[in-house]
Amino acid sequence: MGSTSAFVIRWINFFTMILALLVVGFGFWMSTHSDECKRSLTIPVMGLGGVIFLISLVGFLGAWRNISCLLWTYLIMLFVVLVAIMVFTVLAFIITNTGKGHSVPGVSYKEYHLQDYSSWFIKQLNDTEKWSRLKSCLVKSDDCNGLSRRYKTLKQYRLAELTPIESGCCRPPAECGYPAQNASYFDMSHHPVSRNVDCKLYENARSVRCYDCDSCKAGVAQYMKTEWRVVAIFNVVLFVILSSVYLVGCCARRNAGVSDPKLPGRWQT
Repeated sequence: MGSTSAFVIRWINFFTMILALLVVGFGFWMSTHSDECKRSLTIPVMGLGGVIFLISLVGFLGAWRNISCLLWTYLIMLFVVLVAIMVFTVLAFIITNTGKGHSVPGVSYKEYHLQDYSSWFIKQLNDTEKWSRLKSCLVKSDDCNGLSRRYKTLKQYRLAELTPIESGCCRPPAECGYPAQNASYFDMSHHPVSRNVDCKLYENARSVRCYDCDSCKAGVAQYMKTEWRVVAIFNVVLFVILSSVYLVGCCARRNAGVSDPKLPGRWQT
């Protein structure tokens, strides 16, 4: 069992080293082929690839040479990663447990209210500096700028399944009462029928729209919630796989300790 577990650990970590190099390469590619907003994601992507490569290298060398201290280091690092994944996953499910869309009469899409989401989301989105950077990305994106091209008539627009960002950032809330002329232009000559501050913040200008509205922040919160849920589910699967690798690694480390009688603290049989 010991030699088999060492063989398995060796080849698992060999393939994960290759995967890590691909992740680092992808991060480098992002840094040279993405706009300024997406480029901010390259550091965590390349950092993740670097951590995976380091852990895999330690595990590969430890299993290849049957070096108990390297396998100990590998198991400790892998254990820390497992704990980090578990903590992040639990927090992700807690943070994304609130918030949902609200139906709007006469249309297929939904609206989102910022107060429905967790206090953590609200705090992050209300940070002026962070929102300013995020807003600049939204203005440049095709979320709002491409609506009039995708929906040629008002009927198509009303029947559209708008994304949370398109619903919250590209149009004023329905309670404002501004009639839509097309998918990207509203008649602002009507006085808003609601006291919602978003009604006064909305403008038809491409650079303004409703990017400073709470409804836009709520749309971003809903988008982040969906993304975090996907990541959390992926982490559950990853946790199960890494736990299995960890158990096999324990067997490989035990075999390394037994096979080398010169190592202190070896397993006794």
